[in-house]
Amino acid sequence: MPPVSTPSPEPKLSRPVRVAEAIKTWVVEQGLKAGDRLPSEAELIERFGMAKGTIREAMRILEAQGLVKTRTGPGGGSFVHEPGQDRARALLGNYFYFKDLTITDIYELRRVLEPELAASLAGQLSAEVLAELEATIASYDSPATTLEEEREQHVASLRFHALLAAQSKNPLLSFTIDFMVKILSDLTVYKELYAPPNVELWRQGRDFQRRLLAALRSGDPEKARSIMAAHMESAQKLMQGQEAQMLRRFMAG
Repeated sequence: MPPVSTPSPEPKLSRPVRVAEAIKTWVVEQGLKAGDRLPSEAELIERFGMAKGTIREAMRILEAQGLVKTRTGPGGGSFVHEPGQDRARALLGNYFYFKDLTITDIYELRRVLEPELAASLAGQLSAEVLAELEATIASYDSPATTLEEEREQHVASLRFHALLAAQSKNPLLSFTIDFMVKILSDLTVYKELYAPPNVELWRQGRDFQRRLLAALRSGDPEKARSIMAAHMESAQKLMQGQEAQMLRRFMAG
């Protein structure tokens, strides 16, 4: 009978990490918001019953995470800080850096989330946002004539989806879609998925986005959902084709 494997125990967190987590919990329990002052070092030592070195290391951890901001001079001290979206996206991007994400991985989520985003925004966008989306589509109104222009058009077409994500009232949905768009944009540039130029990818993407914009403007959520779903399905197939060609180039090289 083969031996039964047992799961490896979770690594034990260091004392400063545990204190940092305890401080985060306390901040939430106290209802502190970004900009609120944190207790002094002496008060934290007394509150958490830890040595000065442990408290200082815990605060350094929180500062590295972007959750604490320290200011010196008059009125200085440690303050609750809300990390910006760029910082959060970069930290999460570091986690996926070695995961070797594929087009399929990304579109499995895009095909679920983006149609719902589109439906939720139908009839809800301001004239300014609609004009910005229209201007984005206009920036790739004609097929690229150079490889550099092809790359720029790919990135610009993804920016259209990032603009939509920014309009969502659901912060988790907004961040998740924006993060996927950024990952896909980086992947496209890094793996040169814009080469060779694909006129069909350009044409279908532009046409779907034009139709989607019309549905968003007219306030038709079901039509917006349907168009975005078809757009994601088409884009996945065409981008998988680009990815396959990239792999063939790699193997040939």
